[in-house]
Amino acid sequence: MPAKPMDGVRVVEVAQFTYVPAAGAVLADWGAEVIKIEHAETGDAQRGFGYLGAVAAGGSFAPLMEHPNRGKRSVGLALENPDALEVLYEIVRRSDVFVTNFLPDARARLKIDIDDIRAVNPKIIYVRGTALGARGPEAHKGGYDAPTYWCRGGSAAGISAPELGGMLGMPGPAYGDTIGGMTIAGGIGAALFARERTGEGSVVDVSLLSVGAWANALAIDLSLISGEPWAPMPPASGQAAIRNPLVGTFRTSDGRYLNLNMMQPGRYWRDFCKHLERPDLVDNPLFDTTEKLMDNAAAAAQIIAAELAQRTFADWVKRFDTLEGQWAPVQNSVEVGQDAQLRANGFIAEVVDVDGRVRELVTAPVQFDEAPAQLRRGPQFAEHTDEVLRELGLSEERIIDLKLGGAAT
Repeated sequence: MPAKPMDGVRVVEVAQFTYVPAAGAVLADWGAEVIKIEHAETGDAQRGFGYLGAVAAGGSFAPLMEHPNRGKRSVGLALENPDALEVLYEIVRRSDVFVTNFLPDARARLKIDIDDIRAVNPKIIYVRGTALGARGPEAHKGGYDAPTYWCRGGSAAGISAPELGGMLGMPGPAYGDTIGGMTIAGGIGAALFARERTGEGSVVDVSLLSVGAWANALAIDLSLISGEPWAPMPPASGQAAIRNPLVGTFRTSDGRYLNLNMMQPGRYWRDFCKHLERPDLVDNPLFDTTEKLMDNAAAAAQIIAAELAQRTFADWVKRFDTLEGQWAPVQNSVEVGQDAQLRANGFIAEVVDVDGRVRELVTAPVQFDEAPAQLRRGPQFAEHTDEVLRELGLSEERIIDLKLGGAAT
């Protein structure tokens, strides 16, 4: 098995929920050793979110925990206890990266802020995943991806046409958190590279707001010039781009949708008409040059919508397999999970859960040396406390004392 790019990198994570832990999951996919610190009594607060928990009665496989925590080891420490804090510092001394999403007051109270951690390990890379950034009047506030990434970052307004009479929600749970976690992982990779060159550890900051703005960067950039908000496309079948009938989303006979995105309409028009079984459209005087096709885009889009509405989604997916231009079926989450192309590239991977059952998870979207990620399950609460404490050189007597004193579990 080829070496992974993060082999030999140790990450200590003091975080909960999905946003920052998802970064640790990505790093674990890439080969890092990630030690997750959970409170000795309560653990990661997300463990209590049962409505997104086990997939089968009596099962213990909880995607909401496995997705952001696969491949990690869990240590239960009550950091408000001085003995537990000293154990954390021992782990920090042996680590390359410290990552947290705790708020400023909590970091200061628990003595895990930058100066505290750097006093223990001056070269460690210190990573803050925040809602609203490390500076400014709202730096002390927390947040989640729905309000901060999706709504405040512009996605909700950018996708919700006025005729809907409201704002669309995120496509799925932890949508912005997962994208934010991937962004943090990339920042950590850059910081590790910089430390190899300079010997200095960076402070890495990523906020849900900044990731949300980056996702909408082009719309925001255009608005900075025009002063006008980006106008979302109305949610109607057959709605094509103003000057391009081969860009838009169209309804099929069974109520499903196909998205066409052929940015060079003149180049693809003949082949597309062939797949519609409408070769007559090629020489139609309204569409027989690229300029005419663009000038008469609305008329062409009406014809395309009518034709696509005559066959089922499955019929068109099969027929368009040989289409030269760019298009895609609009898939739901079940269909994406079974997408043959996604699976051929190893982005859906098996993982054996704690009960010995084979499950599947989506992997991080980056591969190295053409090797798909090999996943390991997420940890049970405090599952590796004894193991990690022994690796630190603590005696069995000392481990027992830590447990009796409430510092560890």
